Amino acid sequence: MERFRVVGGARLAGEVRVTGAKNSVLKLMAASLLAEGTTTLTDVPAILDTEIMSELLRRLGCAVDYDLPTATARITVPEMPGHEADYDLVRRMRASINVLGPLLARCGEARVARPGGDNIGSRPLDFHLAGLTKLGAEIESEHGYVIARAPGGLTGATIWLDFPSVGATENLLMAAVLAKGTTLIDNAAREPEIVDLCLMLEQMGAQIGGAGTSMLEINGVDRLSPTTHDAIPDRILAGTWAFAAAMTRGDVVVRNAHAEHIEIALDKLVTTGAQVDWATDGFRVRMDRRPKAIDAVTLPYPGLATDLLPMVLALNSIAEGAAMVTENVFESRFMFVDELARLGADVRTDGHHAVVRGRERLSGAPVRGHDIRAGAGLVVAGLVAEGITTVSDAFHVDRGYPGFAEQLRSLGADVTRERDDDLFAP
Repeated sequence: MERFRVVGGARLAGEVRVTGAKNSVLKLMAASLLAEGTTTLTDVPAILDTEIMSELLRRLGCAVDYDLPTATARITVPEMPGHEADYDLVRRMRASINVLGPLLARCGEARVARPGGDNIGSRPLDFHLAGLTKLGAEIESEHGYVIARAPGGLTGATIWLDFPSVGATENLLMAAVLAKGTTLIDNAAREPEIVDLCLMLEQMGAQIGGAGTSMLEINGVDRLSPTTHDAIPDRILAGTWAFAAAMTRGDVVVRNAHAEHIEIALDKLVTTGAQVDWATDGFRVRMDRRPKAIDAVTLPYPGLATDLLPMVLALNSIAEGAAMVTENVFESRFMFVDELARLGADVRTDGHHAVVRGRERLSGAPVRGHDIRAGAGLVVAGLVAEGITTVSDAFHVDRGYPGFAEQLRSLGADVTRERDDDLFAP
């Protein structure tokens, strides 16, 4: 077990490149199950989650080859993949549940362990299972597994999602592309990662209308073919670098990013006093003063992403004034607040609201990142804290941020990894 060691006081300056989006790549890897043959994905980030998904696909009978220098994954799917996703892998990453739809569509059955992943609140599978049932699947739960069967194949249906769940939209979309007839998914998620998945499926031969809107129309086809696809850039990585630049009064150019995918977040940074310049391949964030506090509300896309909530709270903790931050997606996202308070932040929570009163500086302390974004947010907060901050459970950050410490050092920060001796103390 390792932790990050962060020496406060750095000003980030320089250029950083964003990799392909974790939240897209994992679903693209699952989608490869829909076609026999070799699908090639490019700009695949070298993170722990892609390693876990690769191993899951191997256990389903696929061959997965990842070339680090070119960030390319080649996934060769057999004529009939396996249909059971084991608990020891699925518990480590919630995105593993997204093999359920493709396996059901290809094999007529799937046995997938109920997932684990980040501890940020209740994320039930109700929407996934209700939608698959509408498509004709027979579903039961047994010994911690979801067992779905459709021996006669799936049939198109109209599905209404009570909430625009990203995971449910993706699972139902991947199941529907091989179903008989037409499927309508109403109140579908609109995230850029959904659009990326639709694009890849269309390249494989799927017929999909409405990508990027709340209504998806899928006309089922008999079979799909493997393809080559370049993953969309990671908007959460881009947003993290943007907030880190503003917090440290830095000057950072973010390459290979789609600024329009985090437009609200960048607008918020302008409100704090930062200068944000858009470019064709990214954007630049400059800040020469203490930021002003900003009110913020997280919402499904195109709203402010919940994954950026820790960065919003961290910025407000050292900003001028006070602000209210509201979390509308995951009820336990505020678990991060207790660790931020250990660094001296003045944050009070009430339900899904948090009031943050900014202080001129934070104070370094040992903290623990309970999930991917909380861990990254605490590392960034450590950059503006006096003294040394250690952030335990570095493996969470490894699940979503490739080479995080190395990239921070390239921008001028003093961030290293070390053995977490506290975990081994008697």
